[in-house]
Amino acid sequence: MAVLELETPVQAETRPAPRAQRRRLGGKAWQRWISPLALVVAWQVASSTGLLPTRLLAAPSTIAATAVELIQTGTLPTAIAVSLQRVLIGFAAGALSGVGLALISGLSRKGENAVDPIMQMLRALPFFGLIPLFILWFGIGETPKVLLVALAVSFPLYLNTFAGIRGVDGKLAEVARTLGLGRAQLIRHIVLPGALPQTLVGLRQSLGVAWLALIVAEQVNANAGLGYMINDAREFLRTDVIVVGLLVYSALGLLTDALVRLLERRALTWRREFLAR
Repeated sequence: MAVLELETPVQAETRPAPRAQRRRLGGKAWQRWISPLALVVAWQVASSTGLLPTRLLAAPSTIAATAVELIQTGTLPTAIAVSLQRVLIGFAAGALSGVGLALISGLSRKGENAVDPIMQMLRALPFFGLIPLFILWFGIGETPKVLLVALAVSFPLYLNTFAGIRGVDGKLAEVARTLGLGRAQLIRHIVLPGALPQTLVGLRQSLGVAWLALIVAEQVNANAGLGYMINDAREFLRTDVIVVGLLVYSALGLLTDALVRLLERRALTWRREFLAR
């Protein structure tokens, strides 16, 4: 005699969606593109009819032609390469300092008293206020631009990593002590994995702030990069070049954020499996 198996509520919630339902959801994804495309069409019509003067904002067709021209002449790839180099160096320095200081502050009460007040004070300083000092201290070369990016990157990583370390469940530490784990093993196997989700959130935030800081840095005494290209176009009222530069900034920001999200899915696979149970 066949046995009737009843599906529990947990199994009902975690089972995969039917194929037809997934197909319907995927088929509606194109609807998200309707409003952006409608905006571009309205923009093009307003520019073609003269409602939107070219001196205020170039037409989408003009911007696309300018982007192709900048790529063919090598201006845009060179600017992207210079800006990427600044971001990578600044991000690496800021990430190391932010995470390192968060470990010092989060793992020790004395470290917190020594590091956290200084970080909180520096966090309140505006970027534009630091530019004159950086120029006086380090000149007008690459150093102040990279340091500005590094400083901007360090704060989100510091705050999120510190919060992640302090947010680890204390009961896990008690279990680790019961099992005879030392302090180094406790940090490696309990504290750092527990703080990783919050650290990855800070990583995403810091990458977004890195591009914002780079825009500010490249507006001052730069002779190459996307910011220099935009600033030079502003002098000649080339709104098409300005928009191309801003679109590239946005695309690079989205790309780096997608890379971090991919890293997050790979690094936190254990969390998804745990929540699915």
